[in-house]
Amino acid sequence: MTEFSSKTRSDNLQKMQDQVLDLLVIGGGITGSGIALDAQTRNIQTGLIEMRDFASGTSSRSTKLVHGGLRYLKQAAIKEVHEVGSERALVYNNAPHVTTPLKMMLPFYEDGTFGPFSTAIGLDVYDRLAQVKHSERKYMLNPHDTLEREPYLKGENLKGSGVYVEYRTDDARLTLEVLKKANENGTLIANYVKATGLLYDANNKICGVIFKNLIDGSTGEIHAKKVINACGPWVDDIRQMDDSDKGKHLHLTKGVHLVIDHEKFPISNSVYFDTPFHDGRMMFAIPREGKTYIGTTDTTWTADPKEPNITATDVTYILAAANEMFDLPQYLTPDDVESGWSGVRPLIQEEGKSPSEISRKDEIFQSDSDLLSIAGGKLTGYRKMAEKIVDRVAQQLSFETDYEFKATITQDLTLSGGDVGGDNGWMDFFDQEVHEGIINYDLEREDAEKLVQRYGSNVIDVYQLLPETKTKARLPRIDWAMLNYGLKFEMVEHPIDYLLRRSSQMLFDINHMKTIKTAVIDYMSKYFDWDDETKQDMTDEVNQKLALTDLSDVKAQYAEYLKR
Repeated sequence: MTEFSSKTRSDNLQKMQDQVLDLLVIGGGITGSGIALDAQTRNIQTGLIEMRDFASGTSSRSTKLVHGGLRYLKQAAIKEVHEVGSERALVYNNAPHVTTPLKMMLPFYEDGTFGPFSTAIGLDVYDRLAQVKHSERKYMLNPHDTLEREPYLKGENLKGSGVYVEYRTDDARLTLEVLKKANENGTLIANYVKATGLLYDANNKICGVIFKNLIDGSTGEIHAKKVINACGPWVDDIRQMDDSDKGKHLHLTKGVHLVIDHEKFPISNSVYFDTPFHDGRMMFAIPREGKTYIGTTDTTWTADPKEPNITATDVTYILAAANEMFDLPQYLTPDDVESGWSGVRPLIQEEGKSPSEISRKDEIFQSDSDLLSIAGGKLTGYRKMAEKIVDRVAQQLSFETDYEFKATITQDLTLSGGDVGGDNGWMDFFDQEVHEGIINYDLEREDAEKLVQRYGSNVIDVYQLLPETKTKARLPRIDWAMLNYGLKFEMVEHPIDYLLRRSSQMLFDINHMKTIKTAVIDYMSKYFDWDDETKQDMTDEVNQKLALTDLSDVKAQYAEYLKR
């Protein structure tokens, strides 16, 4: 396994200053990561900087589906459905450990958006456009069979359902596996490095950035022949630095998801459904790791995109939809919500359209200074977005220098952790490595399964870090191994990087996370030799994020609302 640690980060940042890169990518979400991998594998020497942690923005706050864009059919976005549907199969084959096929139910009701005929036709069109393999194509169920399959669906006025395939993912880890593969191929990558200014040559063409290292406060310059702005919700901020924020702009919309214990929301199927409010919105309810998460909202967001809040209105809206759509053991209230997340989608403004109507297509902008910016798009289409913009960079480099233009190779490039024999070999690999964890590393089956699912072919590196007995760090041996793997091979710099994005514990295992967070902070404090002030800053960061994630403020607001 190629090292990808804090030392790698420091070395990379120095190397980026010691040369003129072919390409510098600003932004370490899924789009920027995909661009870095595509470019580097075409022998374009690439650097990437991210102002916070990788995937800390939109790319860790999606519905966590690598999906084929069924909702685009409502917008007649045929090209988008075909493209993202085709890409979905490539993502699964190249990284089957972070993409899981699941059957999605689409129930339809009297007076709903969909009916039996429109659902059947829509799913047929979807299957063909998305090039869904025959074994995964849709089928239709009558009301009786629908309730047999998912008894917790509301039965009143139910007309039936369609069943089709989607792919659940861990969006933050997908981004990370792309970055780790880029690192293996020689991309120079550093998180917690903020672009504070842009550099220009004598012809007023962009030639690099001024940066601030947010770990130690140092500053410097990185020079590059080409610069791509892939900053998601912050794309327009970089365009403003370039004085090219003209014409089309971003329209940010907020999406909220809530996580509820599976015993309280015990559906066994993923469900895609009309909200009962006749507002044109649809939601997903998806079982995962002993929980069920549900979302999303879609409202315009104009404040700071770093930490979009979750309001009592958001929670009430989502829970009302769940309570109306499902006959659950008990009525859901905010007290049943264990955690949640909120993120913003960087859409491209379209006049006269509501947030839900705005297209999710991506666009590339090139300014007079030759700054390239890419915005819009979906998680599923990240590879194709990267291919399109790197094609442009490669063409420009071949015209301006002696670079020889090469086509992308990422359609068949296995991501880090994906060396399992593709989607066809995944289950055999999974069973083999779970057995390995049980027999040779004394793991419970459930723990072994979670590790193999999370790390794929890299799980052996995690296994080898497992201590034989309890650790002095007061960390459970599995957390000790996962944290040390993160420090050595996943560029963990802050405790929140591990607790939220590397392990997902703050979302899907929040009670366990609360028991280990102090031990994680203590361990990392000794590992990095933090002073008291830095350790307190890291503790505050975790606690502030925890308050947002476990909705303490929202629950208090809701309790006050009930008293009125």
